[in-house]
Order: sequence, then structure tokens, then C-alpha cells
Amino acid sequence: MNIETELIKQISQGDKIAFKELYSLFSNKVYATALHYLQNIPDAEEVTQDVFLSIFNNASSFKGNSSVNTWVYRITVNTSLSFLKSRKRRTFLFIDDYKKEIPDFEHPGIIEENKENAKLMYQAIDTLPDAQKTAFILGFIEEKPRKEIADIMEISLKAVESLLQRAKANLRMKLESLNPNRRN
Repeated sequence: MNIETELIKQISQGDKIAFKELYSLFSNKVYATALHYLQNIPDAEEVTQDVFLSIFNNASSFKGNSSVNTWVYRITVNTSLSFLKSRKRRTFLFIDDYKKEIPDFEHPGIIEENKENAKLMYQAIDTLPDAQKTAFILGFIEEKPRKEIADIMEISLKAVESLLQRAKANLRMKLESLNPNRRN
């Protein structure tokens, strides 16, 4: 049994020290993934808290069919997507607030000269269907191996490749429409 699996076992028994250890192992990864989805620092912080609350409350449901890393990413992706859906519902209900919800995101890790391109890229990523968005973020931004993406998304490798191809094609079209002066 590896250290992460042992920590989950201890967390399922209410061990708060084990929880702090797991948090220190995964918090930066969870936050970064949430930030890629939500494109908003306070929302990414909120989702990070929600993910770890879910881990703490559901540690006993971890069966070990995947790695702890995969399980944590799956929770992060699902929590991020749920948050996005609730944000879209809120936006629909409160049309006046819609302009506040349109992503105008500048990732804090992007160097200054790349910020405009990154802003356009994140606007385009935000328009992708959830499955394509997940495959793209995990594959090209998080640089996860295709097999791990398949495990996180609970789909086949072939499906991952298909999603990545469609995401790239959709992003290419969207980026060309957002920035018509841009050439491939």
C-alpha cells in the first residue's frame, strides 16, 4: 500500500493529521486544475475547499480501483464542472449579472508577454463542451498521460484521443473567430 492510499485509509477513520498530509500533497494540483476550469481565483479557492471536504467525507468510499491521484483529479474535475453549471444557472437567472460572469481571465502563472494570447485561449476553452474541456485541460494544460486522462474521465483511450482532436479543432476555429488577425 502506497503512502497516499494509507492516508486515505487513515482519513476514512477520521485522522485529521493524515488529512493535512494529503492536503499538502494535493492542494496545489487541485487548485491549479480548478483554476484552469473556473478562470477565477476566488472560485478556484472555493472549489479547492469543496474538493477536500468531499475527500474527507468520502474517504471511506475509496475502493482502490484507481490511484488516489486519479480519484482526487476525478473529484476535482467533477466539482469544477458542477460549479460551472451552477454559475451558468445563476447567470441565466440573473441576466444583469451576466457581464460579470464572462471570463476575462489572466492566469497568474502566465508571463506578461503571453497574457493576451492566454486570455484568448481561456475564453475559447470556456466555450468547449465539458468532455472536450476536461480532456484538453488534463492533456494539454496539466500534461497528464492519455491513460491517466482516460482513468480520470472513466472513458477509453480512443475516446480521449477523439475528444482531444475535436477540442483542438474547435479551439482553432474559436481562436480564429476571436482573433481574425492571428495566423496558424
